[in-house]
Amino acid sequence: MSIESSEEEKLHQLAIAVIRTEAEAVANLIHSIDESFYRACKLILKCQGKVVVIGMGKSGHIANKIAATLASTGTPAFFVHPGEASHGDLGMITSKDIALALSNSGETGEVLSILPIIKRLGVPLISITGQPNSTLAIQSDAHLDASTHKEACPLGLAPTSSTTAALVMGDALAIALLEARGFTEEDFALSHPGGSLGRRLLLHVSDIMHTGDDIPTVHNTDLISVALIEMTQKKLGMTAVLDANNQFVGIFTDGDLRRMLEDNTDIHSTVISEVMTTGGTTITANKLAVEAIQTMQQKKINALLVTDQDNTVVGALNMHDLLKAGLS
Repeated sequence: MSIESSEEEKLHQLAIAVIRTEAEAVANLIHSIDESFYRACKLILKCQGKVVVIGMGKSGHIANKIAATLASTGTPAFFVHPGEASHGDLGMITSKDIALALSNSGETGEVLSILPIIKRLGVPLISITGQPNSTLAIQSDAHLDASTHKEACPLGLAPTSSTTAALVMGDALAIALLEARGFTEEDFALSHPGGSLGRRLLLHVSDIMHTGDDIPTVHNTDLISVALIEMTQKKLGMTAVLDANNQFVGIFTDGDLRRMLEDNTDIHSTVISEVMTTGGTTITANKLAVEAIQTMQQKKINALLVTDQDNTVVGALNMHDLLKAGLS
């Protein structure tokens, strides 16, 4: 075995060991979901203010992420750096808030130094530590035990397993609260309006569909040649077919055109009702745009007509419109 391959094998084994160590640390958290966890949930649910998440160093980075997760899942929260808290940022904390403090040792000086102020305000304190008998844990109204047997770092120094365990415990808390609050997809979308996630949860068919004169329509007594002109002008790859009362009766698509040409159908003498697809798949304007994609994929079609409760065509869209809106 070459030196290079030997080094690669060593790195490979080390990486696997790290993943296994951290996975074990996370699995052991199951035993920490106890009465104290339920008490923490109840305290936060009763809170009339915000959850103030506090942490120093690596725990501070985890605390910041937990605050963001809480805020985006229905529990108002923000992060306060304990060092900055001692120099004015404590003014952000009110008596209606609740504090969530992170410290693996439970003895972080910057965190412990602000506990008297938190207590004086009458703010309930929840802690996540790796030491159930630490000062922070003992002074808490509810302590979440995120202790680990060892760090994944070979030196046993770099916070690895401990920070992962704290993060997962924070996620468990956030998702338990999400469920308890009856938080929905629409609630989630309101706090995530940007990016693909917001588009998937907020964008409706009515926001994308073509309306008015941009909807391709012909009547069932029109010749195929009229339908082809309409399809060419509107550029959606299909046209709705309406009856004498302007009610939707069918659809004529590019696929129907190809099948018709194979049969040598005369476009100048054949009416559209003879070659159209009767009925056809439609969607309503109030549906999410992502549902339109799902319908197209399930039916293996590239376009949809939008109808109302009276079977009147009110819009049209195709896969290109959905992709242009950032959906896929």
